Parts: sequence; structure tokens; C-alpha cells
Amino acid sequence: MKGIRNLTGAIVALASVATFVAGPVAAAADGYPDVVRQSIYVPVRDGTRLAVNIYRPASGATIAPERLPVIFSFTPYRARFRDKDGKVVELALDDRLAMRSLIRAGYVVATADIRGKGASFGHRRGFQDRTEAYDGHDLVEWLARQPFSTGKVGMIGCSYLGGSTFHTATTTPPSLEAVFIGASDLDKYAFVRRGGIPAQFNTRPDEPAEVDLASVPVDADTDGAMLKAAVAEHAANTPMAPLWYGMPYRDSVSAFTGNEFWNEVGTFNYLDRIRAAGIATYFWSNWQDEPTAQALISAANMPGSRFLAGPGSHCVPPPGFDFTGEVTRYFDHALKGAANGMESAPRATYWLEGMDGKGGYVRSNLLPGEGAKPVSWFLEEGKSGTARSVNDGLLRASAGGRGADRFTVNYDLPDPEYFAFWAQPMDANGLSYTTPALTAPVKLVGFPVARLAISTDKTDANVFVYLDQVDASGKAEVVAFGRLALSHRKEGKAPYDTMGLPWHSGMMADVAPVRPGQVVRVNIDMTPVSRVVPAGARLRLTVAGADPRQRNLKDIRQNPAPVITVHRGGANASRLDLPVND
Repeated sequence: MKGIRNLTGAIVALASVATFVAGPVAAAADGYPDVVRQSIYVPVRDGTRLAVNIYRPASGATIAPERLPVIFSFTPYRARFRDKDGKVVELALDDRLAMRSLIRAGYVVATADIRGKGASFGHRRGFQDRTEAYDGHDLVEWLARQPFSTGKVGMIGCSYLGGSTFHTATTTPPSLEAVFIGASDLDKYAFVRRGGIPAQFNTRPDEPAEVDLASVPVDADTDGAMLKAAVAEHAANTPMAPLWYGMPYRDSVSAFTGNEFWNEVGTFNYLDRIRAAGIATYFWSNWQDEPTAQALISAANMPGSRFLAGPGSHCVPPPGFDFTGEVTRYFDHALKGAANGMESAPRATYWLEGMDGKGGYVRSNLLPGEGAKPVSWFLEEGKSGTARSVNDGLLRASAGGRGADRFTVNYDLPDPEYFAFWAQPMDANGLSYTTPALTAPVKLVGFPVARLAISTDKTDANVFVYLDQVDASGKAEVVAFGRLALSHRKEGKAPYDTMGLPWHSGMMADVAPVRPGQVVRVNIDMTPVSRVVPAGARLRLTVAGADPRQRNLKDIRQNPAPVITVHRGGANASRLDLPVND
């Protein structure tokens, strides 16, 4: 059996440590089928010791003798740990991020726990702060100096690991040549507190110490004493949810970090450094995942970057696509100088739902949404003359007469799954407006925007919007959604390219209550879509005042609940702009 060898121990069967290997790997027959691992502590610039795992390609007991490029991943989720059954789980031996395939293809792969997590010492200040970014910098340069390295390093990650990759890139380590960034954010305020409303991302409870104590100690820590000492230091970590809840404005000063922390962790502030350093960038996120909007805008702000979107959920390798091959070819070109066609390949690869009746991948030099034409659908009263009572509001191609529909916010929503990455239809909890059955297919690629005239009987209210596709049988699925607090309605000029989308500043001076009954205009950008809506289907816009994915729903409910009114027609014509492509 092909296996993994510890530098200080015997071969252990690969099946006992690798939890997932996705499909056959084309390079395996000609590459390196085995792995030799070493785990050590590496001190960074302030002396904090971080747990680092190094995986070197091998054939049997023979380690690849030549210097090789290094792929590095930096995680808060424990790079090596024992699961509840005692089985060792290793990030580097899992092909969800193609790392096992990269070892086979002739790369050294290194993983490390961020400070304050896993087996690393220290404590975390905030969340993805500059200290952590420069920890990544120091580890990149340490890896580049090792005798097994060519001096060229790439990084890969998704979700938090995508963020640690992005933040490390902003420090421009001289040896960092290329990054593959999945499901991360460009503007953390616009993501975590989108529209002024914190939702599920980054607001979950912090993990108990027992989680980090399940980490596998580094090789020299034979009795686990260093692991226990490291985890004891984690007690000083900044609590995650209170950090985000405690900064309601973009320029809020955090009680935990003592500065305008949203500004510190906004990677958009450092893009010029990445561009000047010439670091190659590849952004990836899937369509049914909230960070995809941020990934797409990140790609738009990095000329020459690549973009990938699959049909699935959070950090799931895109089905029907050679993901490991794409990652390997990308790094082969960037780190090994391979002329493998990556240099001339189209910039974007993305799933188009419903293409040819089923769905398929599009290759294009345009990012999704570039070249789309906004087509407006106007909100109109239902056939009964009252959209709320029977939930039968209409979407029409032209504005109708003046009118208004109202609903009372429902906070008594069913609890979603712990981490519901995608919204569910909310038509039973607000106002809905639906198109007639489409007479021909409509191709939507880009960002829908709800442009609404709203009033409420309170000084503030949260507004959630959902775009549903409804089939001929009435079955609905959410294809895009967005949110905005009325007090955060003011727009400004963004410090980066928003692809034409409205940008709500969130600055304290710009956040203002509404007068009860005051009609205000709000523009709510929604998550991007990529689909062909078939003939016979209908599109539905739902407007609600709460979402079950808000973790603090009980804390923010108002009593009595707000009554929200949507105004139609005339100067107050509310509409939905859809990104239609030829």
C-alpha cells in the first residue's frame, strides 16, 4: 500500500490518515505516490512558535532528491488532529484543495496552524489581523529558504484559509509567486455586516479548548506537554462574534483591538502592493455560496487574475470539472514555468445553470456580469388589488399606477441548519411579486439589484430581498438574495471597483434613522447569478424583514414588530433590475 512516512518514524498506511481523496489523479503514475512528513515548531518575527507540517513527495522510502516549489496553506481549523474516533485527519492529505494531488505532481506541501489555534502558540488578536498576515509572510520566507525548496512558494485556501492566503499576499513576501484564493472577502465590513446587518458568517460561537487539544502534537512533543502549553495561551483569543457585533459602523473602533479594525482587515487596502509585486491571483467560489460576490469583485480588481465558479456550495470542488488538474496546471505555470496553455486560457470558467437544458461550464475572457444589460421588472399590485393578503404581487415590464403593499415583520422563523450557506424561499414571510410565465428562456449572468421605495413605522428596519426561480409546478428555489438596514441606505464611492453595484458606506456619519412613514429609496445588490431560466418558469421577488440565518435574531427583534411598506408606481416605482445576457 502506498503510504506516508514520518521523518522520525515508520510508514503508516495512507488510508489511516487521509480522510478524502477526490477521484483518480492523472499525475500519480508518473509522479510521486508516497509522502514523507515532518512536524515542527517554527518561530515567527515576535518569537511565537507556530506548528508547521511539511509533506515531501516520495517513492517508497525515497524522498524526491531535487529542490521543489512549495505550496503552503494556513489554517485555524487544525492542520492535523484526531477526530472523535481517534483517526488522524490531515489537511495536506485531503484533495478538496488539491493538496494531495500537488504532492504527487512534485510539490512540497506545507500546512500550519495560525497563532492562537490548533497546536500553535500565541493568541489571536481580532480575526485575520496584520499580525496573522505577517505570520504568513514569515512562514512563506522560511519555507523558501529550506534545502528542499526552489525558493518559489504558492499558497492555496478556501473560506478562512482563502482569507489567510489573501492576507499573506497583501504583505508581499518576496518568495510568494502565486495564490489560489477560495470563498474569501475583499471588504470584510461589506461581507460580514453586509448592508449594516450581521448574519451567519463569522458570528458563530468560539470553539472550546478541547477542540484544539485534539490536535496532533508536533514530532518532538512526545508527551503533548507543548501542545497543552500552546492551547493554554489560546484563552486570550479575541472572541469572534462579539468582535463583529461590537463594530456596527465601518469606522467603529473595536474595544478588543483599539483601532478601526474593519479598515485593518480590508484586503482592498493592499491591492496595489499585490499588483506591484506581480503575484499571480486566482479566485474561486461557487454560485450557491455567499462569498462568491466578494470573490468575483476581487477578480475584477486584479487585472490578469483568473476566476472559477462551480454550481455547488461552500468550498466544494466543482463537480464535472477537473479541479485538481486546474489547480496543478495553475501552479505548474506560475511556479515551474510550464508552457501548459494556462497563459492563454480564458480568464473565467463558470457554471451556467440550465445551459442546454441542464447546465455546463462557460470559458470566457469576460468575468460573469461583464457585458450584462440590466432589464427592469416593476412591482405591481396583485390581481385582487392587495399583494399582501394573497401574496400575489406581480412583476411587469413597465410601471403601473401608484400603490403600496405592507407587511408586519415575522421574527418567529424556523431555525436553519447550523451553517446554512444558502437561503431558503421566504415568500410566506413577506411580500412577493412574480413575473408571468416566461415565453422564452432568459439568460441571467451577474448581479440582480432590487431598487425599492420603502417606508416603515419605526426609525429603522432590516430589509431582506430574495430572487426565486419558480417552475411550472410551483416549486421554488432561491437563486440570489441581499440585505440592507434602512439606516445604512446612504451610498458613496467605493475605494475599489464594485462592478457598477451600489456601495453603502456604513460610516457612522452616514448612518441615519428614518422618520416613521418616510419613504426612502434603497438599492440592494444581491448575490450573483449564472443561469438560463427556461421558458415556462417564473421569477419571483420576495421582500422580508428578517432571515432565519441571523444568529442574533432574538436580540434584534423589535416589539411590536415593524410594519414595512413597499411603494409602487409613479416617482416611487419599485423595480427589480436583472442582469440579462445575449
